[in-house]
Amino acid sequence: MDTRAPRLAPGLYPIDTGTAELQRDGDAADGWLLKINGVQSSHIVLSDPLRLDFEYMRWIIALVEERFPPETTGRLRALHQGGGGCSMPRYLAARYPDARQVVVELDGQLAEYVRAWFDLPKAPLLRLRVGEAREVTESLTPGTRDLVIRDVFAGSRTPHRLTTVEFTHASAALLDGNGLFVANVGSAPDQVTAKEEAASIAEVFPYVAVVADPAMLKGRRYGNIIVAGSDTPLDASADLRRRLLGGGVPAQFWDDAQARAWIGNSRSRHDPA
Repeated sequence: MDTRAPRLAPGLYPIDTGTAELQRDGDAADGWLLKINGVQSSHIVLSDPLRLDFEYMRWIIALVEERFPPETTGRLRALHQGGGGCSMPRYLAARYPDARQVVVELDGQLAEYVRAWFDLPKAPLLRLRVGEAREVTESLTPGTRDLVIRDVFAGSRTPHRLTTVEFTHASAALLDGNGLFVANVGSAPDQVTAKEEAASIAEVFPYVAVVADPAMLKGRRYGNIIVAGSDTPLDASADLRRRLLGGGVPAQFWDDAQARAWIGNSRSRHDPA
């Protein structure tokens, strides 16, 4: 692996799993869009880590800040399964200055580029760990995280081994009693895959919640559905509901009963026998 990262400039860059492309953001002088193998992965504004242009990331952050208010939360311990351009780790580092975060990225060359390009906090505040998300997750000490965010895609899908009950159990084992697991689920209009992934999370956690825009929940388009799981209730305050409705793409919050009704009889996913 060539660890000499090129300077931050528009263009195509070879990585271990294909190509990364940097494009300038016309709305911000220091804004960048990162694509991985032609698919939008991350948006970064170097001078403003609190700016998140991807709606699904704003929804995830809204859930995180509902559970862990930045004004009263001390050290936040987070594991990010999937790195990309580290948009959410940069945000959390800005909102929770004492946070300790580990970002798992499969592509070693991409990790080198991102570390050099996007002014990430240094270890131990933020560690980039190169490896496969399941292997790393299963190697970590149980009960050592407040937050686990699953945001891993190969193209438009999350690899099957990262969507099963067994993998979700491994993720849940890392959380303490008030911990939060959040998964970014890619969904087609038929919602078959999304409901199977949600069923896997609902089998592991006693409380689940779903966040998405109404068109997604009605199966009218492709997009992102956020599924959260916890050992403690996932309730939405009036402030959270207003926050989710106030973005460029308004989203709804479904509590445990609504989420399980949506999942219905969908089968959870399991590792191959």
